[in-house]
Amino acid sequence: MTRSITFHANPLLASKTPVWRSKFIVAMLALAFAGLAGRAAYVQVFGNDFYQRQGEVRYARTLELPAKRGRILDRNGLMMASSVVAQSIWAIPEDVPKDDPKLRDLARLLDMPLGSLRQRLSAEDKSFVWIKRQVDQPVATQIAALGIKGIYQRPEYKRQYPEAEAAAHVVGFTNVEDRGQEGIELAFQQRLAGRNGSRRVIKDRLGRVVEDVREVVPPVDGADLQLSIDSKVQFFAYEKLRQAIATHKARAGSVIVLDTQTGEVLALANYPSYNPNRRQNLSGEQLRNRVLTDSFEPGSTVKPFVAALALDKGLVRPDTRIQTAPGRMTIGGATIRDARDHGVMSVNEIIQKSGNVGVVKMAMQMPARDLWETYTRSGFGQKPVVPFPGAVSGRLRPYKSWRPIEHATMSYGYGLSSSLFQLAHAYTVFARDGELIPLTMIRTDEPVVGERVFSPETAVAVRRMLHMATQQGGTGTRAQTMGYSVGGKTGTARKQEGRGYSDQKYRSFFVGLAPVEAPRIVVAVMIDEPRSGQYYGGVVAAPVFSETVQHTLRILGVQPDMDVKPQIVADMVEESF
Repeated sequence: MTRSITFHANPLLASKTPVWRSKFIVAMLALAFAGLAGRAAYVQVFGNDFYQRQGEVRYARTLELPAKRGRILDRNGLMMASSVVAQSIWAIPEDVPKDDPKLRDLARLLDMPLGSLRQRLSAEDKSFVWIKRQVDQPVATQIAALGIKGIYQRPEYKRQYPEAEAAAHVVGFTNVEDRGQEGIELAFQQRLAGRNGSRRVIKDRLGRVVEDVREVVPPVDGADLQLSIDSKVQFFAYEKLRQAIATHKARAGSVIVLDTQTGEVLALANYPSYNPNRRQNLSGEQLRNRVLTDSFEPGSTVKPFVAALALDKGLVRPDTRIQTAPGRMTIGGATIRDARDHGVMSVNEIIQKSGNVGVVKMAMQMPARDLWETYTRSGFGQKPVVPFPGAVSGRLRPYKSWRPIEHATMSYGYGLSSSLFQLAHAYTVFARDGELIPLTMIRTDEPVVGERVFSPETAVAVRRMLHMATQQGGTGTRAQTMGYSVGGKTGTARKQEGRGYSDQKYRSFFVGLAPVEAPRIVVAVMIDEPRSGQYYGGVVAAPVFSETVQHTLRILGVQPDMDVKPQIVADMVEESF
């Protein structure tokens, strides 16, 4: 017997469902599908670029193709700075076995403590960390031979400086990113650096290139730069300076050599120096380019400018006699003294023996404005036009503020300040028959045109006075050079301490030119705080000048103009402060 089932007997099945509920559900489903369709359209069409970029970030990289930095050459084409390929060591920390015994060998090759290496490998970034940048190729080869998992190498450029300490303050150096930090490397950064290229690639998780995905943009290498520096002159000047500082137990020193025909700087050296190839634990004393950054009172080296001004104005002639007895004079309550009483002296003899009283008497015959203008036109108080950062302008106060005693002391080098670069530059006035010539650190073969300061006749007359200063009876006899006539001026200045001057600390100078009748070079030497018991410029600085002049003129091919053997009288070293 078959039983029939009546469904409407169940009250739940028999209940009526509202029509709006089913419509609502269908509408929600339709809206959801519309939202998904809209989202898909946005991702595929409107926001496609964004999502493409996000995807590429996961696997695509833009590799920078570094440009090779330009070389720095001396005037003869010899290398002073160049770039070589050096490997930089990096790691994927999460892939490096922390207990690998070869990590000890790696630390030894990198010259770093094992603890420091482990600390780098525990960095928060587990996918990349630098271990050491720019290691030497032999070391990189040994590291590769270790075969440590997770340790990789990347080629970069590293600068090398063949001249090392001798030319450090000229060339300077770059940092690990190959950007100039000091010297020519910094001053000509844009020219030397070039322009980096790029390469778009796909990489795997180990940093290996799988495929190029875009055209390579090649790098543009930096331009080479040829300096005016002669590396042979530079090295010799540096060595003689270093020896003099050691002999006289001095604190520091500087030397600069100028070519008077072209205005080129042939050498610029300082001591203490540093090796730009190894720059660990450098101090400010080593980094200072003292030729340009240190200013000082130039002392007696400015006396020829006072004599030249008096000659130019017609107040004196080279043989004009001036009474300097009793070897001292008082102005405004201050006493000015000579080293000894010389009595009546000619203008020639005043410069030869570096007399203070005679120079002051000439200066006091002229308005302060005339002296100020002469110093200014000679480059004192003016910032040098050179590419080096940090070049000082020195100090030359306006003449309207000078008191009579300052008018007097300005004539023998106290009350104004200059750098050694400015002092050497100023002496081109005498070497170039009264013209101050512009200077350059870049090689040039073009003739240089100067700005007139004194008449040619005055410049020639002062040159002869400077020559007398190096002969018997002068203060600079030790500046004499075998085979070449020289002229120059000694200077010995007490260093300032507080409001006064020290009786224990001096700066010793010699600045001059050679050969006298047709000067080819100007050389200036400064020795800071000689402490061996001798401090006169004629004893401490003049010998460095002598040897530098002789070596430089021979390199330049200048023919000797006098007897080979100089007539040096060693006891004539007295100078007035």
